[in-house]
Amino acid sequence: MNIFADIRVRVLDALTDMTAAGQLPAGLDFAAVAVEPPRDPAHGDMATNAAMVLAKPAGLKPREIAEALAARLAADPRIEAAEVAGPGFLNLRLSPEVWTGVLRAALDAGDDYGRAPGGQGARINVEFVSANPTGPMHVGHMRGAVFGDALASLLHFAGNDVTREYYINDGGAQVDVLARSAYERYREAHGQEPRIAEGLYPGDYLIPVGQALKDRYGDSLLDRPESEWLAEVRDFATGLMMQVIRDDLALLGVEMDVYSSEKALYGTGRIEAAIQRLADAGLIYEGVLAPPKGKLPEDWEAREQTLFRSTAHGDDVDRPVKKSDGSWTYFAPDIAYHWDKIDRGFDQLIDIFGADHGGYVKRMQAAVAALSGGRVPLDVKLIQLVRLFKNGEPFKMSKRAGTFVTLRDVVEQAGRDVTRFHMLTRKNDAALDFDFDKVLEQSKDNPVWYVQYASARINSVLRRAAEMGVDVSDAALAQAVALDHPAQGALARRIAEWPRTVEIAARAHEPHRIAFFLYDLASDLHALWNRGNDEPGLRFVQDGDIDATAAKIALARAVGVVISAGLGILGVTPAKEMR
Repeated sequence: MNIFADIRVRVLDALTDMTAAGQLPAGLDFAAVAVEPPRDPAHGDMATNAAMVLAKPAGLKPREIAEALAARLAADPRIEAAEVAGPGFLNLRLSPEVWTGVLRAALDAGDDYGRAPGGQGARINVEFVSANPTGPMHVGHMRGAVFGDALASLLHFAGNDVTREYYINDGGAQVDVLARSAYERYREAHGQEPRIAEGLYPGDYLIPVGQALKDRYGDSLLDRPESEWLAEVRDFATGLMMQVIRDDLALLGVEMDVYSSEKALYGTGRIEAAIQRLADAGLIYEGVLAPPKGKLPEDWEAREQTLFRSTAHGDDVDRPVKKSDGSWTYFAPDIAYHWDKIDRGFDQLIDIFGADHGGYVKRMQAAVAALSGGRVPLDVKLIQLVRLFKNGEPFKMSKRAGTFVTLRDVVEQAGRDVTRFHMLTRKNDAALDFDFDKVLEQSKDNPVWYVQYASARINSVLRRAAEMGVDVSDAALAQAVALDHPAQGALARRIAEWPRTVEIAARAHEPHRIAFFLYDLASDLHALWNRGNDEPGLRFVQDGDIDATAAKIALARAVGVVISAGLGILGVTPAKEMR
């Protein structure tokens, strides 16, 4: 039940009737007409901008449209009052039965309240993490993993068919560096001094890889030239590192549907076919790029290359897909990979990249637009950095990792639920501070604790009510719903905003909106709870009065339904009690 969508339908019906009656000219576009909560709750329960957005194309004064619309809406039994304000704003006040109906709908639906029917949306591919398989995941990967997983859950909740995908970057020079680094640890496992030269990976995490190589190959790789062992060690080490990454993701509660390999594209003709498709569209040519702006790199030289005319699809400059020596650039296999996703029939593609990939966005969007004929949109979300603090100081790097703090370091100290929730308390393109002391403190300033405290409070009053003999099943509470105080009505109105919030967050690809909503909902619950300290009639449990308790518990349980559903989207387990 989305009461905002329902009332908007009523507003559109009224506008259609006004058009038929000659009060509005024919042919008006109603797409921009919205029904939303007013900025000031004192103005009503909902507001519509219909008169303001239609006045100019209709050639009428906004107030004239608003008054005619108000007269039609007042006939709806759900609408107690339709009040014109200012130059033409229209504020709506709904009947109390609407809000009790919202609570019943939430209790009837349970965790599915606000969920769109499956199969009604699009097929969406969400590619995220996609870390190089050269070591354990670090804190930057962690934020992208949480964001991608929560976004996928949000889109699924909103009725879409979602695939979570990891693109393994195992085709570039970095995996050769991994192989050489692992080989030095293999030598170390045989009692030799490892030579960790500049450019190799120094982390202790490769020591077990070296031992595994020894267990697998014995001493057969020792003192052999690199050309004889590089490929085999590369594949072996990459496989072990991907298992480490899978384990790290599992620790965070992330499970991928598909793992795709960059290396698997080579030698299959897929890269050549993708570039040929662009060539057939007249988008591949031989040319010389203009020099980069600013100070030129010392090794830069003007040279002819094979270029993709990405400027034809919104990019700033054309991009090379083949080097002057005939080898592919790193962009070419990425083009082929995205073409593969298009061929798999996805309606939308979402890529989640680190902030350092900002310059990659337009070229990738240009390639997808060219390959799909503009049919498949690509949204790229950039994940800004996470700054770690502990005891008021920047959190030090992990010796095991060598140069960075690992995902495992963070999750083992803060816990999965705290880590996931906090990673979503800022929009993805804003930097985020993760202070171990603050994310674990028990205060209103800690969003995850505050929401979990609300969940625990709800469960505590449900247990107390059950001990009194109240039937606390959702079916029974749905029949007991009653609102007899404005503060209770305000909480019910917040619950009514949940389906609308899901819809907006999914459309904008912004799962942080769910975390924000849950914090506001929890704040409303705590405010009502605290008022009960001074006004006994507002307490959820009314000692000795089973019927009154059931009515008030129904409201608390409806809040719990939304908290459970919202935390489920974020990948967080609701608290049954606080410890």
